[in-house]
Amino acid sequence: MSILRGNGVKGVRGRHGGDPPVREAGSAEKMIGLVDGNNFYVSCERVFDPSLEGKPVAVMSNNDGCCISRSYEFKALNIPMGTPFFQLKPLIPKHGLILKSSNYELYGDLSRRVIATLSTFTPDVEQYSIDEAFIHVALPAGSDYFEFGRKVRQTVLQWVGIPCGVGFAKSKTLAKIANHIGKKQPTGVFVMPDDPRSVLEKLPVSEVWGVGGRLTAKLEKLGLRTAWQLACADTGDIRRKFSVVLAKTVLELRGEPVIEHEDPDAPPQSITHSRTFGKPVIDFEDLVESVCTYTAKAAEKLRKEHQKAAGVNIYFQYYPEYEPVRLDGGFTSMTVTFENPTSNTGRMLSAITPKLRGIFIPGRRYKKSGVLFFGLESDANRQIDLFANSASEEKDDRLSKALDTINTKYGRGTIFHLAEGVKKPWQMRRDMLTPNYTTSWSQIPLVK
Repeated sequence: MSILRGNGVKGVRGRHGGDPPVREAGSAEKMIGLVDGNNFYVSCERVFDPSLEGKPVAVMSNNDGCCISRSYEFKALNIPMGTPFFQLKPLIPKHGLILKSSNYELYGDLSRRVIATLSTFTPDVEQYSIDEAFIHVALPAGSDYFEFGRKVRQTVLQWVGIPCGVGFAKSKTLAKIANHIGKKQPTGVFVMPDDPRSVLEKLPVSEVWGVGGRLTAKLEKLGLRTAWQLACADTGDIRRKFSVVLAKTVLELRGEPVIEHEDPDAPPQSITHSRTFGKPVIDFEDLVESVCTYTAKAAEKLRKEHQKAAGVNIYFQYYPEYEPVRLDGGFTSMTVTFENPTSNTGRMLSAITPKLRGIFIPGRRYKKSGVLFFGLESDANRQIDLFANSASEEKDDRLSKALDTINTKYGRGTIFHLAEGVKKPWQMRRDMLTPNYTTSWSQIPLVK
């Protein structure tokens, strides 16, 4: 039996082209929009440095390893994403390349400002990533989504300084496609027509959200080379031959919103922090400092989410060695369970630090460390331990909240545990780092 349903898809009909659909008088059809920041990291860098406009700019990964965000001018030079720094360095004088270290504190804050701006248009905002968010909108009769999208784009640019593309459709998968098209339009906005056939027939199946390289090869062997052909496929066959997820994608391509709405307020099931070191680490003390730093950050996030963790998994990653004998690289890890679920940094460090020596291998060069806190539970729903010193815990919690307040007001790291270290030579390398213009008082530029 053929995996294709036929020449068309039942229920997919309407207008062709990029014009916004016009609804019947009195109707209010709900649409899904995807708002995506253009070259987001680069755009964040340009907000506070207008001299970067029109120039080939790229943002580098952790430790300034390779480029992970490129301006349109940078892309025009045909320099691929992921190009390592050592290959970019000789091109800097030739093409006038401008490279920036990744500043996730700045990008995260501007991302929050974008989400806050979108929330003024609709209360139903679903953040998908640091630079993408779905908005669920039902406009009143007499208005259209194209003009609404232009207003959203204009407001985000005016209030935050981030240019973005906006795409509207009846499903998230189609909204992704609409956004991709919108970014190439002068207006930056595209509304998927009621009948998406003319759009999907031109789109390779590899460009569909969630369809990777391996899956593309399998689909093409079955004759499914375009997004439209995938939309016409029999969902039962797709489910049997591939997965339920891909069957949902087929329905989404037909305009049926079946991908679940993620609750942005849902508490996380775990919290993790990890970083690759700026240079190989040998000293045990440096490893301890890194774990303590990540623990402090995780504890701060737990308190912000009003949660406590039952325990933590800690790991060290080390490089392979070739002298005096060949040794493979790998991981060492351990799990620490707290006496009682906690979000107090001091209590966590007291439980963790005495045990770190057990996973340390002398003579190894360490590449990375990380922590993953598990067993998260809400403060409100936490079962009280009758034998715990509740008064002492409450005192520690008040102290932690006071420290969070100070660090929020005056900048992260104003007050910290000494175990986190002072100089931190192990920190990742960021030699081209932009100031934290929006999150640190000491780094705000002064006008003289």
